[in-house]
Amino acid sequence: MLIYGGMRTIYDFTLPETEDLLKAHGQKPYRARQLYNWLYRKRAESFEEMSDLPAALQKELAEEFFIMPVKLIDKQVARDLTAKYLFELADGSTVETVLMHFNFGKSVCVSTQVGCNMGCAFCASGLLKKKRDLTAGEIVGQIMYIQKELDAVNERVDNVVVMGTGEPFDNYENVMNFCAVINSDHGLAIGARHITISTCGIVPMIRRFAQGHYQYNLAISLHAPTDELRRQLMPVDRAYPLDELMDALKEYSEGNHRRLTLEYILLKDVNDSDDHARQLADLVRGMNAYINLIPYNEVSENGFFTSGERRALHFYDVIMKNGVKATLRSRHGDDIDAACGQLRARHEGISQ
Repeated sequence: MLIYGGMRTIYDFTLPETEDLLKAHGQKPYRARQLYNWLYRKRAESFEEMSDLPAALQKELAEEFFIMPVKLIDKQVARDLTAKYLFELADGSTVETVLMHFNFGKSVCVSTQVGCNMGCAFCASGLLKKKRDLTAGEIVGQIMYIQKELDAVNERVDNVVVMGTGEPFDNYENVMNFCAVINSDHGLAIGARHITISTCGIVPMIRRFAQGHYQYNLAISLHAPTDELRRQLMPVDRAYPLDELMDALKEYSEGNHRRLTLEYILLKDVNDSDDHARQLADLVRGMNAYINLIPYNEVSENGFFTSGERRALHFYDVIMKNGVKATLRSRHGDDIDAACGQLRARHEGISQ
């Protein structure tokens, strides 16, 4: 929980928590649903708008809480209409959010931490080390800002991916509360199957998530088929090597009957050879999973380059011929600061 000047954002609260909050104000449980309706259906920007709440309650809420926790300080829009937002939070920290347009709807990628300590060698997020976790409400605020923009053209956020700056399972409680808010029928009512949480592989939290039997999608940032290579790219592999990670993923799949997404960024001459493709297929074969191959958004600071289209298509072909399902993601926003952390790093003066 973060409190600024004695106040916190009302978006922090799940519906049951809102009921408890209003109970402490002497209110009946139905008032929580009224408040949620004003926040997430009517998109209220002040408590004074909430005309069916008692005036005294409106005043009390306004004295204790603020609503929108993010302020736009920069926005970039790519040729394909991918939009990158840089938001400022109440303490002056900044985070990034991305809106992508697909034929199946609008998808928003949210950040969960200010900076990131995972240290993945290819990732722009790691250029700025973690300062703190975001609260549930600060993550919700990213969605709400964009949803209010989409309201103007009668469109809505259809899908949410928790894949921006930060490691979601390093901020587990706030991330799960965020998901509960946007998934709630009284909140934004975004279906659980339309919410995807991505982790770089924190095994204990994967097991905890598995035990919760959530319907949210789980994606794993894999990016290498062997421990030797993965440790060069992703320090988390030193703590949780592939055998431990794959055991946890099998436990998740068997206990939840859900298909996993294994994310694999293609890095030129690093992890994109035919041997890597065969090793990757061997690692995954037999699992209820598919591999999502991702073109790399280049970050000159890191010295990695994206595999060419021909190489990416061949890598995909080798995996499919080895009996594992894969997809090859189309490129989005490559004419703007599209990679996680790039826009924030530029604003904070880190060389790109």
